[in-house]
Amino acid sequence: MRRFGSRSAGVPALFGAVLGGLCILPVPAAQAAPLPWAPAPVNSCGEAGFDPRTRERDPALPPPAVVLPERIDIPVPIPQLTPITVPGPEPDKTRIDPGPPAADPCHTPCPEVRDIAKPPAPNPDPSPFPDTGTPPEPSSAAPITLPRIEFKPEIEPIPVPVPGGPGIAPQPAPPLAIHPAEPGPLAAPVAEPRVTSVELAGQVTGHGSQNRTDLRWQVDGTDLGVMWETKPGEVAVVFGDTFGKGWQVGGAGHDDQDWRSNVLGYSTDHELSDGMSLDAMVQDSRCHAAEILASRKLKNWETTTIPTSGFALGDRQYLSYMSVNRWSRIPGLWSNNYGGLAYSDDNGRTWTKDQHAKWDNLFGVGRFQVAAMVPQGDYVYMFGTPNGRVGVIGLARVTKDEVLNTSAYQYWVNGTWAPAAENQATPLFPGLASEVSVRYDRDNAQWQMVYLDSGRGAIVVRNAAQPQGSWTEAAQLLSTADYPRAYGGFIHPWSTGKDLYFTISSWDSYNVYLMHAQLDSAN
Repeated sequence: MRRFGSRSAGVPALFGAVLGGLCILPVPAAQAAPLPWAPAPVNSCGEAGFDPRTRERDPALPPPAVVLPERIDIPVPIPQLTPITVPGPEPDKTRIDPGPPAADPCHTPCPEVRDIAKPPAPNPDPSPFPDTGTPPEPSSAAPITLPRIEFKPEIEPIPVPVPGGPGIAPQPAPPLAIHPAEPGPLAAPVAEPRVTSVELAGQVTGHGSQNRTDLRWQVDGTDLGVMWETKPGEVAVVFGDTFGKGWQVGGAGHDDQDWRSNVLGYSTDHELSDGMSLDAMVQDSRCHAAEILASRKLKNWETTTIPTSGFALGDRQYLSYMSVNRWSRIPGLWSNNYGGLAYSDDNGRTWTKDQHAKWDNLFGVGRFQVAAMVPQGDYVYMFGTPNGRVGVIGLARVTKDEVLNTSAYQYWVNGTWAPAAENQATPLFPGLASEVSVRYDRDNAQWQMVYLDSGRGAIVVRNAAQPQGSWTEAAQLLSTADYPRAYGGFIHPWSTGKDLYFTISSWDSYNVYLMHAQLDSAN
């Protein structure tokens, strides 16, 4: 059963919503003409990859026929009691040290695991014909036949907790640490970023990528590509729901396609203009990327756990993540259980979910369900949005030594850093935002934010002198009309004020790409 069909199935170019009394009007995305048709890109090994950009139709193909589908499926939820053990099992932390990379980059490292195979064929014209994928040849003499309607049973799990094993040992709770309110005035505005060019630097994951992640780590389809610097000269890259053998192009995969909720790689590549090389991934067996944050993988309980940002404090690595209860049938909407923090003391090989560093999604209105966390000065700043893509950005801060103590966080409310005010946090600016990524540029002493604006149908960038603002107007980096069903926008930590590198995901090819934007912004 497909579990993820609506998580990232597209972002409309025009979108209207009313949120908390704030009217968000549709804004048309600036769209360029489709690029001329071109064959699929190939890597240095001659393997065909994916192109996430809008292109004209292959002129060698016949004109598309307008034919009604033979069948229309109507899903019918079938409730099914499903036992779930409580507490859950301990996560599998089996890890191996991979051998040195082969001298020949086109060598297949583990032929016994995965040999070179034909790439999953992308379908440039998704077909409504579920049986063959190909419409019948049109005939002027054939009568028009209406599609038949069929009801398709779809299991809807009803989780039933049952006693499990001993589970993970309880962690001691941190002491209550409510700090008094402090002033947090807005800073003077800075110059708006001016985007002079945006180019596709390269495909990071999947078949035909320069990293050959399908053959090296069984990463055929994945998304996100959240990045942070683990130590000088090394960047961690963490991905979302990941699928291996058996995955096919067209969005996220199925339970039986080597599903992992997340995987993590490392890069030391400083020359990003031609793409980003991955040196290694955390592995649990030969040529197999490990799931680093376990999930229960049961709809209506915990479908998956998705990383949303990462940062390092000394030798400890941190991940913010969201525990997803279920994906909605409506694209861009989902329901979380909570947003949480995990940490690693072995440079990201194994992780521990902190049992107390959680922001519960009470009644589904939690403001900090999807977090982007950035250390700067004495604090770690947390930029948060609700679950889904119909929300605004709030801000909190905490001293670095209390990052796992949720009671120590102060929330920015109308110019004041206020304790215990999660759901009163003042939006940093009007408008929808999701997949937020933030960095502090020490050279310019400015903050830089990239996010998906689903109301505008674009990934955009803003600047500010302080994390609370004032934030500049948003400058468009790319339109989801030019990069169909793209999402994300996660900043590479080695970006500069003039060269912004960020990852995007394409739902149709369900893989990750590195983008390069050149900016011309006055200090």
